[in-house]
Amino acid sequence: MGTETYITVPSFFKCPISLDVMISPVSLCTGVTYDRASIQRWLDGGNNTCPATMQVLRTKEFIPNLTLQRLIKAWSDSLGRYAAASPPPDPTMDEVNESLRRLSLEKDDEIRLEILVRFVKDWDANRARKDLVPMLVDIIAGGTRTTTKIKLVLLAIKILDSVIKGGSEEDRKRLSNLMLTNGDGDCLKEILLAIQRGNLESKIESVRVLEVISSIDTQTKLLIAERDEILTEVMESISTESDPSLIEASLSFLITIAKSKRVRSKLITAKTITKIKDILLTEEITSVAVTEKSLKLLETLSSKREGRSEICGGDGGRCVEGVVRKLLKVSTTATEHAVTILWCLCYVFGEDKRAEETVERSNGVTKLLVVIQSNCSPMVRQMAKDVIKVLKVKPSASDLVAYETTTTHIMPF
Repeated sequence: MGTETYITVPSFFKCPISLDVMISPVSLCTGVTYDRASIQRWLDGGNNTCPATMQVLRTKEFIPNLTLQRLIKAWSDSLGRYAAASPPPDPTMDEVNESLRRLSLEKDDEIRLEILVRFVKDWDANRARKDLVPMLVDIIAGGTRTTTKIKLVLLAIKILDSVIKGGSEEDRKRLSNLMLTNGDGDCLKEILLAIQRGNLESKIESVRVLEVISSIDTQTKLLIAERDEILTEVMESISTESDPSLIEASLSFLITIAKSKRVRSKLITAKTITKIKDILLTEEITSVAVTEKSLKLLETLSSKREGRSEICGGDGGRCVEGVVRKLLKVSTTATEHAVTILWCLCYVFGEDKRAEETVERSNGVTKLLVVIQSNCSPMVRQMAKDVIKVLKVKPSASDLVAYETTTTHIMPF
């Protein structure tokens, strides 16, 4: 009686249509790779979409994926036959590294990383974090002296961003320690270069990795904030001209490091409030997440006296006007951050009467009356009452009409 042979085929060697190992891999304009015969049959059948993503194809032209073809050939040539009574267990990291060593013909490290990007998607995330993170940190610390090295660092950051996502506090702490204590290089400098030289996706991934590194403790936040070049690059990323996804990632990072009081002062000096004001007043920015995080960061900076002064007095109170504009307009979360900012400016401290004047001038009374009847938390509704009380104004006839009209159809968000 013969024995059965089990061969584990890397998932990205298989055609998404036939599920067989590809003989002649070709890539569509969507970036997805198929076996030439399978995708040709699909297109000859009158289809104009990518089978895997269902995106409409801008062009039906495809190009040979020579790198993948070489990898498949090398893998095929290196296969040995073996017998087994049951499917083999998942390979150990040593076995995978040996396989990758055989597969890597030229540009060894680069091909190895390209394969690892795909392997990470299939492997158990905890194993990936445990086994890959130290190696990836070493690659980043190795520097960006050549074009190949730059590509390696960008790929390493991409994988780090993937495997650390959703990781535990222990995973984050481990990554932070590895990044900041690596004796062979300056990881923060290399991440800065990735932000400066990378494409949009690489910039976003680099900023997200920075956020993970800085989330551990106050000392780490200070250490990163003291890198003026990093702060400058991230500040440029929250320009109204930037991509919303990059703005969101950058705001998340700034929110994380702003938990340190000393960093808040640094951010205020760096004119972060002016950047937030521009975001709040730019109608073209419609991202809910960007607005929510802008207001959350502004709320954090309003805890500092110099922050409140900048919010109230900068550019004729336009920042306060931007906050009022977002009341009841974006989401419950955005409204709650906005009310908290106004409460901090007008009720808790109240040292700058320009905030109260701007709230009144911007139709803030009417909106606050509506907030009191909204689905915001009881605490935020009380804050709205406190602000109205401080303003010491009786709602005008137009305010009351607007209030009665709006409360009949309060935004459910």
